[in-house]
Amino acid sequence: MKLLRVRASGFRNCADNFTIDLLAKSKKTSEDKEYELLEIDEELYVYSTMGIVGKNASGKTSALELLDWCYDILSTFRLSGKECSYHGISMEIIFYHEGYLYLYATELDDTENLEDRAIFKNQSLHRKKYYKSKLRELYTGVWDQGAEPAGEVPEDFSILYFVLKKAVVREIYYEASKEKEELFGTVYRLMDLMQLDARYVGTIMKIFDSNITDLRQIDETHYSLRYQGTEKRCSSGELFRFLSSGTTKGFNLYILAVLSLKMGFDLLVDEIENHFHRTLVENLIMLYKDKQVNKKNATLIFSTHYCELLDLFNRSDNIWVTHSGEKMEIVNLYETYGYRPDLLKSKKFYQNAYDTAVNYEALMELKKELMQ
Repeated sequence: MKLLRVRASGFRNCADNFTIDLLAKSKKTSEDKEYELLEIDEELYVYSTMGIVGKNASGKTSALELLDWCYDILSTFRLSGKECSYHGISMEIIFYHEGYLYLYATELDDTENLEDRAIFKNQSLHRKKYYKSKLRELYTGVWDQGAEPAGEVPEDFSILYFVLKKAVVREIYYEASKEKEELFGTVYRLMDLMQLDARYVGTIMKIFDSNITDLRQIDETHYSLRYQGTEKRCSSGELFRFLSSGTTKGFNLYILAVLSLKMGFDLLVDEIENHFHRTLVENLIMLYKDKQVNKKNATLIFSTHYCELLDLFNRSDNIWVTHSGEKMEIVNLYETYGYRPDLLKSKKFYQNAYDTAVNYEALMELKKELMQ
């Protein structure tokens, strides 16, 4: 299964028909096919990495949250714990699965009986066989009516269950700004579930703190840490306080990246540069571009304030720009701005060609006020 496009209306403060598309749009060079793109069927390409940029409060996090909602529906067939109202939200999801394209649409609503779960209303599901000769009609053309399921599901359950059958991890959303001690337990449960080799722990820890050679979980809330050759036993809270913020975030993010690459699920990261050296972020991006590492078509989707990171991309259609006005909007760099590939993306961003620059007038106004 691979997500191709999600479109939503009524979602948070986003404009109606807020659309994020993971399907490659511009010309595909042989170099792009080697590093930038993932071929999920013959001539059907999605991105290995995708960046979302924009000013503060322009909708970058909202875009990632929408993708997270979409993946939740595709993974567990439910939506819960989102700390907001579901009322008035409609979603349309297009995905590829086992040779077919599927178009799923639903309306969401709240209910008192199910606490923080969404209920699904007016669900519909259509499909069509994928043919490379009809690539231009991928989102249009005739959709078969035969995908509608014959069975019934509870109101808090998506009918996608009848297609995807099994609840599996298809994505993880990592927010560095919300790092908590409980995340260690979550990460180790995932490592155990996916049977990740323990050698990765020591290797990753040494990247962020050369004093640490190993970290093992004793039980759900206690750990054994080998620091400067000495073993230390500590609780989750003690471990969280002992390690630097950069080490904690780096360890958790890189472990999730390893799981993503090994298992083939997508990784969403909000503010990927948070507390990291630029070289480490560049390395993470390059891991997803390397076909010898990314063997199972995992995609890294991230928001960032470091526009220089986008210079790592040969393409421009895998870059999305958010804007805030009366409503938050998102546009594709290639489709909207006709980006010239011979120009550095970061230079154009800092020249405010895409209305993403810091408000320097406001900064200077603050400076003048402080000088008085």
